Amino acid sequence: MKTLLFNKTFPALFLLIFFTVAAKSQPITQTIRGTVMDASQGRPLVGASVQLQNISPAIGGITDEQGRFRLTNVPVGRQQLSVSFVGYEPKIINEVLVESGKEQVLEIQLQPGVQELGEATALGTRTDRTISAEYITTEQVLRFPATYLDPARLATAYAGVVNAYDGTNNISVRGNSPNSLIWRLEGVEIVNPNHQSNAGTIGDRPTAGGGGVNMLSAQLLGTTRFLTGAFTPEYGNTVGGIMDMSLRPGNNERHEFIAQAGLIGLDLAAEGPLSKQKGSSYLVNYRYSFTGLLGAMGVTFGGEDIRFQDLSFNLTFPNRKGGRFTVFGVAGNSSNDFVAKAAEEQTEDKDRNTISFTTAMAAGGVTLTQPLGNRLLWKTALVLSANNSRRNQSFPGDDRFPSNYEDDSQDGSRYTLTSSLNYRFNDRNSFKAGVYLTRADHSIGLWRAKVPAISSSSIAPLFTGSLGGWLIQPYINYQWLPTDKLTVNAGLFYNSFTYNQSHSLEPRASVRYEFQPGKAFTVAYGLHSQLQLPQAYMPFRLPNDPTFTNKNLGFTKAHHVAASYTHQFGPDSYGKIEAYSQMQFDVPISQVPGSPFSVLNLIESYVTERLVNAGKGRNRGLELTLQKYLSKTYYLLASGSLYDSQYQVADGIWRSTRFNGKFTSNLTGGKEWTKNRDNRSRIWGVNGRLTYAGGFRDRTIDLAASRQQGTTVYSSDDFNVQLPAYFRTDLRIYWKKSKTRYSRTLALDLQNLTGAQNAAYSYFDAFQGKVVQKYQLGLIPIASYRWEF
Repeated sequence: MKTLLFNKTFPALFLLIFFTVAAKSQPITQTIRGTVMDASQGRPLVGASVQLQNISPAIGGITDEQGRFRLTNVPVGRQQLSVSFVGYEPKIINEVLVESGKEQVLEIQLQPGVQELGEATALGTRTDRTISAEYITTEQVLRFPATYLDPARLATAYAGVVNAYDGTNNISVRGNSPNSLIWRLEGVEIVNPNHQSNAGTIGDRPTAGGGGVNMLSAQLLGTTRFLTGAFTPEYGNTVGGIMDMSLRPGNNERHEFIAQAGLIGLDLAAEGPLSKQKGSSYLVNYRYSFTGLLGAMGVTFGGEDIRFQDLSFNLTFPNRKGGRFTVFGVAGNSSNDFVAKAAEEQTEDKDRNTISFTTAMAAGGVTLTQPLGNRLLWKTALVLSANNSRRNQSFPGDDRFPSNYEDDSQDGSRYTLTSSLNYRFNDRNSFKAGVYLTRADHSIGLWRAKVPAISSSSIAPLFTGSLGGWLIQPYINYQWLPTDKLTVNAGLFYNSFTYNQSHSLEPRASVRYEFQPGKAFTVAYGLHSQLQLPQAYMPFRLPNDPTFTNKNLGFTKAHHVAASYTHQFGPDSYGKIEAYSQMQFDVPISQVPGSPFSVLNLIESYVTERLVNAGKGRNRGLELTLQKYLSKTYYLLASGSLYDSQYQVADGIWRSTRFNGKFTSNLTGGKEWTKNRDNRSRIWGVNGRLTYAGGFRDRTIDLAASRQQGTTVYSSDDFNVQLPAYFRTDLRIYWKKSKTRYSRTLALDLQNLTGAQNAAYSYFDAFQGKVVQKYQLGLIPIASYRWEF
């Protein structure tokens, strides 16, 4: 009886143990899925081939009638995806990170063109068919060192891009002011979307194009398109650069969550289906600064209490006709408070002042993308954005210094309705037309107390004003592919501002010739224009001229010519060399005889002179980029630029602009090691970056006049002081661990690893009675922990 029982139970027990052990030893896998669409028409491509590269056994599939594909049981780790469809240019998608805690959902767009599979190209190289454009993915933002999880900081790794100050994302593109950079969200220009917009400035006042950190968390961002010049006709109102951000849709099949904690802040993200049947989804993220948590406990950084928080979301609703409706929004606020020190603790001018700076920003809107038949794509959006900043500085006075009080506020808003139609006549001819209708409003107020008495009645307005008007911006573009090797774009952009009846008609054109697969020459020309900063239009109350205004200033304009050669070495690497010339004209300069003032040098300060559109500027340079995407366990990005940035005022003399550093160079790279064992996977990564660039320029300080007036007084607005060259090393180390249902990442960022002292600017410190050199940030360690489930 016992023998019979043993003979029956032992095989069953053995099988149970075997399958249990086998289940534990199976590698961790995840799903890659998404859609493949026509890039210009938004239509799903039925029957497109999607294959994983360099994996055995082969994993691949074909898209269904809605252009969807699904690849299951994909091993976690780095993967490379190839996509092809008859009559379209094949594409290789590099750096696809597969993790156990989160599905990888992709939206892939193919361009009509070459059909040979052997000519597949890497994302962001020749498939874009435009010049001076780079693509920044969220995965890169999370992997590259010293990004603060901000795409603008990652952009400084590319040629011709320099950060104006370590603690900010204010970037100078090809020698232009950081204010020349515009931010776009879902295809529409918005107000400055950054916390701490005063960070890194000399006057401690808000800037128009940057700040401490972007309000949009990297958790929400899709691919960011970064453009540096010779823009296509759909882009306008800038002579500098464009940071074109898009939001990714949430997972429409399962609920997923991300929690991240680090020195930047606490990030909590959730996404999932609103209706699995309809394919709608939600994506929401909330972030609160880690410095804010410390501030609540009484911990400050250099005596400053720094806080910020933001909330953002994206709701996606597909329809049965292949279209998509979205509702999105972001809102955030930040503060920076400094309390005056006791008299015996004061060592510099700042210590005797109590300063409070606050910012708030919100943006939101709706978009609709709808194919109309097989040849027409309609896109429309309504986007609203607004921001506010306020700075309050007070000092009651003492035996040595008189009392002082300042209240500074700035408000801005943009409400835009845009619509476009893209019509494809055939595979070689397409036409796009659209229009932006924007209501832009700004108000500024600067009040200063009469000294020595401080009371509400003694506060005098020094700079107050408001402006408002409509920006009307229609555009057209025609694309012609006479052969598979040649692409021609030609179009027009019209810029009109009703506030002062400024207008500009701007031709744009580019020609791209791919004489061999992966080897292409591109030339492009564009006339571009940009509004002035609000403070350039408004009246500053001078004692001898209290009513002047610069309302009639027109756009700053620029002819931009660029020529490049791109060489694709393989599906995961390419090189590019590009030369450019930007000739600026109608630049506002001072009407005061002998004044070297030009708005090309302006960042955040007020304008105290009458201006006229009579100045010039020129930016010329040569850029080199070599990029290998992360494959075979390593990646590399090397870039360099030689450039010259100059301006001219009424005297006809060419002078260096404030941002004329002459050269930039960057080397960024990383290596990963992967170890798979039983039901877990581990990835160790080391990433480094070296930056060496020419220093920006500063003005000579008149020491005698500064001592007499108790504040910084410059000899002139001529930026004739060249700061020392800038050097910085950054290091990022991370450890990723994936288990069956979740993944974790522990990372350490060491920014400015060597603690190099890089000069930022000089100012006169009234407390010390001397000129003081201000340096940029030293060594900053940033640890973070990320959990996806």
